[in-house]
Amino acid sequence: MKLHSYFDEENGHKSFELPGARPHYNPDRPGQVEHIFLDLALDIPNQTCQGTCSIRLAPVRSGIENLTLDAVNLKIHSVQVDNVAQHFEYDDEQLHIRLTTPTQVGKPITIVIAYAAENPQRGIYFITPNEDYPNKPTQVWTQGEDEDSRFWFPCFDYPGQLATSEIRVQVPQPFIAISNGELINTEDREDAKIYHWLQKEVHPTYLMTLAVGDFAEIQDEWNGKPVTYYVEKIREEDARRTMGKTPKMIEFFSEKFGYPYPFPKYAQVCVDDFIFGGMENTSTTLLTDRCLLDERASLDNRLSESLVAHELAHQWFGDLVVIKHWSHAWIKEGMASYSEVLWTEKEYGKDDAAYYILNEARSYLAEDSSRYRRPIVTHVYREAIELYDRHLYEKGACVYHLIRGELGDELFNAAIHTFVQENAHKTVETIDLLRAIEKATGRNLMFLFDQYVYRGGHPDYKVAYSWDADSNLAKFTVIQTQAKSGNNGSKNDSFDLKIPIAFGYVKDEKFSEFKTFTVRVHEQEQSFYFPLPEKPDFISFDLGNYCLKTVALEYAVPELKAQLKYDPDPVSRIFAAESLAKKGGLEAVKALSEALENDAFWGVRSEVAKQLSEIKLDQAGVALAKGLKDKNPLVRRAAVNALANIKTTESYTALKELLQAGDESYYVESAAANSLGTMITSATLKDREDEAIALLSSILRERSGWNEVVRVGAIAGLSQLKTSPVALNLILEYTHPGIPQALRLAAIRALGTISTGQTANNVEWILSQLADIAKESFFLTQVSVVMALGQMETAKAIPVLQSLANQTPDGRVRRIAEEAVQKVQKNVGSDQSVKQLREELDLLKKENQELKSRVENLEARSQVNSPS
Repeated sequence: MKLHSYFDEENGHKSFELPGARPHYNPDRPGQVEHIFLDLALDIPNQTCQGTCSIRLAPVRSGIENLTLDAVNLKIHSVQVDNVAQHFEYDDEQLHIRLTTPTQVGKPITIVIAYAAENPQRGIYFITPNEDYPNKPTQVWTQGEDEDSRFWFPCFDYPGQLATSEIRVQVPQPFIAISNGELINTEDREDAKIYHWLQKEVHPTYLMTLAVGDFAEIQDEWNGKPVTYYVEKIREEDARRTMGKTPKMIEFFSEKFGYPYPFPKYAQVCVDDFIFGGMENTSTTLLTDRCLLDERASLDNRLSESLVAHELAHQWFGDLVVIKHWSHAWIKEGMASYSEVLWTEKEYGKDDAAYYILNEARSYLAEDSSRYRRPIVTHVYREAIELYDRHLYEKGACVYHLIRGELGDELFNAAIHTFVQENAHKTVETIDLLRAIEKATGRNLMFLFDQYVYRGGHPDYKVAYSWDADSNLAKFTVIQTQAKSGNNGSKNDSFDLKIPIAFGYVKDEKFSEFKTFTVRVHEQEQSFYFPLPEKPDFISFDLGNYCLKTVALEYAVPELKAQLKYDPDPVSRIFAAESLAKKGGLEAVKALSEALENDAFWGVRSEVAKQLSEIKLDQAGVALAKGLKDKNPLVRRAAVNALANIKTTESYTALKELLQAGDESYYVESAAANSLGTMITSATLKDREDEAIALLSSILRERSGWNEVVRVGAIAGLSQLKTSPVALNLILEYTHPGIPQALRLAAIRALGTISTGQTANNVEWILSQLADIAKESFFLTQVSVVMALGQMETAKAIPVLQSLANQTPDGRVRRIAEEAVQKVQKNVGSDQSVKQLREELDLLKKENQELKSRVENLEARSQVNSPS
């Protein structure tokens, strides 16, 4: 049944619900799972996990004769209930057990399933060295979210069931095994060791975990509880550098959430080839080893610190308080993402936190405008993993920020404390958060949830200001541009919110005060009049910027300049910079240049650099060149990226010299390499192409480093040279197995970028390479192939995408492959005539070359056969 068309005609956005989407509900519950015990042995060379799964179930009713468990592609050897063999049927997806004795309420049963997982596709991953990557470590790790635990043990695989758990596992020496809870016993055997872990606090099956490897173990502690970091040996210093703030974070979140860290230990295990950034398994988080920072990377990389904070926050939101159904996953993912903001505020200050939440909003807005629009809470999908998008994470974080703005810090904290304390070790739905807010604060925020959680979208405001000097009145007009014209701002389109409008005053070249009025904005267009003692210097719409929105400021240049210079809120200064850049002109360049040089906050300076590049005046390039000397590497990076749009000889020379001299930041060098390639696309710099290729080629040969960041930038720069066969061949060299993974994935993605200017023969070659790489099973490789194919402008990419979508076992890859098909169809259809002419011209060139070759062959033969 097709629920919606691909394009939602009502709001003009693509629909989230692809063909095959349907409502999902938790299954009927035969009883309460009380305990799960896995007793396993690993055969790593043969990629096999085998043993028994014991499940103690307290029946919810008497007379149940059949049980159905989730179990995918397992070998089921036997099933017993209370030591009595049971008849069962297995279809490779579900295990159906016919009970010899029907259930009785009050009489728990123990189901024991002997089974094996051989070469599993998901759930449990065996990482071993191979011919292409002989130095890869040997590791085994699991990944259960969303519904992948069923791939490595039989279970009731949905989040509504909470149970204690136990894992006893035999691993080869010298490997160690880490799991949930406490290590209660170890046992040495010849060439093997048994680890026995017990999780006494209830949790869902998707949070059960196992990680095995020859790890270095770094010990830390918080309030007497072990805090441990496990990494590949020789990465110990990187571990402390990356995760060393964990005890401080535990203290902070214990206070912020009003509940002390609830588990007996906290372990973080960094594993190879991890398919996510991190996973918050109860008391034992798994992280990608790509997050481990060397000393130079730590200079301007806060992403790893945010990742550590995000997964730690899940120990409360997700592990202590568990979602009842995937449709409510925003409760945990939104708060974990917002916890990155809270930690940033604690560690780096309010300006950094304000900038962080702005970028969270931008991330969501990009998905909403270019991918699809959906309610945060929806139970209509094909696979639950589809929900794990920017609506869930970033928009979810923005909703928590909006709640904080509505309640104020004191009541927000009280609400969060109430929610966590009342729902500890229980499952929750979105309504439970609303109830906790109302109980703690007396506030009913259903109106906010109706607008931001249960429906898609956000308000798009256009605001204008004028001053009536005769009556000392400020007129302020607000238009909700997302509301349909002609319907008088119906409830389906307009948002109904209370917005603080502040009029700012400057005294002695410093910000003095705000005169603030809170107004109800609920119609498509409204005008407000405010009596003021004197004309304000600037206006701040949505004081504090708690509201998730877009906003276009239609103020005069003097007000925008004053706001950019004096508004205490960095986000408001950024909005003013954007509006100034749209006005353009020398006055705007001068104001932005001054901000780039003098603004106290690095985030504003970074944004100003971006806006300067939008103004096509020579003075903008001169100002940006100064940004290359900023003391903050994040600002230097922004200036480098901005200079890519100022395609002049001076900007090219500046970036070339930066690349040759180097920068203390990996990311600045990477951005410079990327921008250099982008610049060469300008006709005025075309004669520098060979020089640029030579420089980028030298970087690829010489600058291997942390996570290949710099060389990835060089690949990105080469991919911009879309008509260059030399650049294409360089990129192709780095798509082969054996190339460091981060660099290889970047090269695969770059094939799609460079393909759009290549000859028909080269496009065919690129397609052939991508089709071969698409056969690989590694998740990140498949994602990179899809991203490359989605950029191509030939219908021949579609069969490769469709084949990948049909064959991949991963729902995320399937979805983005299907979306990429739509993108390619649009790419091909948007300029079909031009592309057809190009293909016909390439064909003529090919035929002409073949004809020329024949003539040359004939001439050569005639010379050989003619008498001397």
